[in-house]
Amino acid sequence: MTSYQTSSPLNTHTVTNQSPALEPVNFFTQDHALKTLISNYGADASSPLLEHYGQLVSSELSELGFQANQNQPVLLTHDRFGHRLDQVQFHPAYHRLMEIALQHGLHSIPWNQTHKSAQVVRSGLYFLHSQAEQGMLCPVTMTFACIPTLRQQPDIAKLWEPKILADNYDGRFLSAKYKTGLTIGMAMTEKQGGSDVRTNTTNALPIDQAGPGQAYRITGHKWFCSAPMSDAFLMLAYTEQEKLSCFLVPRWQPDETQNPIYIQRLKNKLGNHSNASSEIELKDTYGVMIGEEGRGVPTIIDMVSLTRFDCLLGSTACTRQALSQAIHHAKHRKAFGKQLIEQPLMQNVLADLSLETEAAMQLTFRIAHGLDSAENNPSEKLFIRLATAIGKYWLCKRAIVTINEAQECLGGAGYVEESILPRLYREAPLNSIWEGSGNVQCLDVLRAIQKEPETLTVFFNEIKKSQGENQFFDNAYSNLQKIIADKDNLEVHARIIVEQMALILQASLMIQKTPNDIATSFCASRLNQERGLVFGTLSQKNTPFVSIINRMQLQD
Repeated sequence: MTSYQTSSPLNTHTVTNQSPALEPVNFFTQDHALKTLISNYGADASSPLLEHYGQLVSSELSELGFQANQNQPVLLTHDRFGHRLDQVQFHPAYHRLMEIALQHGLHSIPWNQTHKSAQVVRSGLYFLHSQAEQGMLCPVTMTFACIPTLRQQPDIAKLWEPKILADNYDGRFLSAKYKTGLTIGMAMTEKQGGSDVRTNTTNALPIDQAGPGQAYRITGHKWFCSAPMSDAFLMLAYTEQEKLSCFLVPRWQPDETQNPIYIQRLKNKLGNHSNASSEIELKDTYGVMIGEEGRGVPTIIDMVSLTRFDCLLGSTACTRQALSQAIHHAKHRKAFGKQLIEQPLMQNVLADLSLETEAAMQLTFRIAHGLDSAENNPSEKLFIRLATAIGKYWLCKRAIVTINEAQECLGGAGYVEESILPRLYREAPLNSIWEGSGNVQCLDVLRAIQKEPETLTVFFNEIKKSQGENQFFDNAYSNLQKIIADKDNLEVHARIIVEQMALILQASLMIQKTPNDIATSFCASRLNQERGLVFGTLSQKNTPFVSIINRMQLQD
């Protein structure tokens, strides 16, 4: 064996005072807040599965996440002979991440009903996976979320569901007939309209008969088509009667020839680098109508609602990972004679970030719990309708500033690519934009309140559970009722209304689910005006900084 010298003439100093990497760690067993939520919502039986996945986060999933982002997807439009390919080539790390996610049922558990509290279990797994890598979860989300829409066309669902719900990833570019597992994508927006899908110009002509379950030829474009190597896509197009309808568009036609879906380019995005997002053109492209003609938006809205939930779930997970990194660094890094975590100002910052993160987790898993019972509980269905839009607006926006503050706790070490924090920060704005940006979510809340006033009643009934427990909470609740009562100014005030609804709902959950001093600190800092506009400005006397931080620190 050849011996190599371990030092060099350039070795001028000893490296000290560096925090070690946050590994090995189990992101489930050492996360007290997450374990408590899983237990509170009746999913204790899934703990072994979540424990296994929690270990994967800091080992295989973490390494694969870095590899998949460093080796971005590549578009192959033509082969060397000039034949069109319209394929995207992924790094092996991407395929392995997809394989792990689908093998563990991140796309299928609620539909297969393999666990009690299936939505909570699935959310726990998704929450864990997102802390290692979130970009490639886009096709996992859409595959999970497509089921309610497909089931509106039972004959089509019967054909596609078995392989969609198979806990198997098959990355080969083949007709669905020959594959062991399928993934589903979505292509909604067009250049001229964005979220205003009624301005779409893509059209569909029947091949033979018209109507639900019938075959059409679709021509047009889609400005954003996520995961273009999916086996089929749900998209909207206008029929001859100018009725906006929903269609399932496979990558392969029934005669097993490649469906003419022309990938024009991959989007050069700020983040989300492991996932391919594309622009596509459609010319006489085969598709099948799903649901009633002219009811395209109502048909696909259940899918949209579930993908929105995953946006807030992913944002919360990124926030959790960022906080864990910040606390870990502060625990091991010394400055001005003391560990950072012992410095009063750093304690204020970390405690503030901890309150933000736990409140986000409380809201996210409350929605997951509601999804488990919404089908048979009309009140829960209405609550989820409103809470998802509220959470999508607030948690996705808060994730951006929360992750940035966590980066700052690490200083320059949080800004370099060897750390996961830059990737989390780039990922965060996507969740805020995808599936409807902030204004769209606020308008959706107003639409729900105005079209179905009982949604507001259900919402107030939920937060009333904490009435009388905290003066700041009671005052905020009373003020919210006054703002909403001003019917003439609802739209112009929509953002402040939704923000207050989010904070009051989070406060209610914190009061119900966390120790009194933690809940009191949240209410005092979020529902009272005696604080600054940035993190680290908790001003309540006797704020239990150490207790708040310890609660959210990953525990040995």
